[in-house]
Amino acid sequence: MTASGPPVLANRALNRALLERQLLLRRSAMPVLGAVEHLVGLQAQSPGDPYYGLAARLDGFDPEELSTLIASRAAVRIPVMRSTIHLVSARDCHGLRALCRPVLEQSFRGNHGKRLAGADLARVAGLASRLVAERPYTFHHLGQALAEEWPECAPQDLAMAARALLPLVQVPPRGLWGRSGPAAHTTADHWLGGPPGPAPGPDPGAVLLRYLAAFGPASVKDMQKWCGLTGLRTVVDGLRPGLRTFRDEHGTELLDLPDGPLPDPGTDAPVRFLPEFDNISLSHADRARIVDPGHLRRVRRVNRAAPTVLLDGFIRAVWRLDKGPGTTTLVVEPFEKIRRADRAPVEEEALRVLAMAAPGDGHDVLVRPAGD
Repeated sequence: MTASGPPVLANRALNRALLERQLLLRRSAMPVLGAVEHLVGLQAQSPGDPYYGLAARLDGFDPEELSTLIASRAAVRIPVMRSTIHLVSARDCHGLRALCRPVLEQSFRGNHGKRLAGADLARVAGLASRLVAERPYTFHHLGQALAEEWPECAPQDLAMAARALLPLVQVPPRGLWGRSGPAAHTTADHWLGGPPGPAPGPDPGAVLLRYLAAFGPASVKDMQKWCGLTGLRTVVDGLRPGLRTFRDEHGTELLDLPDGPLPDPGTDAPVRFLPEFDNISLSHADRARIVDPGHLRRVRRVNRAAPTVLLDGFIRAVWRLDKGPGTTTLVVEPFEKIRRADRAPVEEEALRVLAMAAPGDGHDVLVRPAGD
């Protein structure tokens, strides 16, 4: 700290720090499961999203490696941060779900829970746990089964009570590459086995340190945005003696690990294609370090988000796959004119995505004029 206060990190410095920690300045040789844990999970409402996210980050990524981890129960799909489905390691599953339980319960109470005022939720959770231990249930069928006991309640509300109160994981074939299946659920304890001995309470401080390793430097509001929890300032204050302090260009306090990497802001950033829901664009209260606020409307859609392209380290385009007879075309829609230096890397990276997404098809890349 200087006499004038903590050092200031400009937006580009924050961008390069984020890319470095997200394995997006260069592809990493990290094992797939190690990358999933380093990133503290990958958002995964769309089953293919973690595959595209890891392909952008890992050298030689083979989607079958991740499918094998899911099929062998080394990785699971479960609602955790922000009450959204994430792909996390089996080692992280119990702890992250326990930490995020208040987020899921609050989301439930603000919506479906209002219509279940007369139901004994402990009994709902108990019956649901017994049912999904017998076989995996979709939420549709679980709700119908629970409604036999509570016919006055809507099946969907009862199913969402089970989602909030129980650590429900989605079982394969859901989430396997190139395959499909219904989102069927059982409990994490049944699928993975419970933790040996009494389950330890969640350690929010330890999780926030991992967040900083993957997303820092960050403010308290950033941390709360990432996980959905509130009231984290007390936890952060307990960590503060072991952290570095910075400020952004607006004066917001940013905290970081003592050894958190801060690359030169002038470091070149490669072109990368990211999935529609990637935590790099969802995990800060101020997302200007990864996307110009004026471009957010091009990324966000009703209940969806567009897959994005990193150009010079920032989200400056969206992309999609158009499948035709025998040919799959990757269409890039830039927000502004693409730099000459990025034109060839855009096509090269697009062809890499196509090779994974449509191996049996012919491939084409279409870059639309800026602003179309």
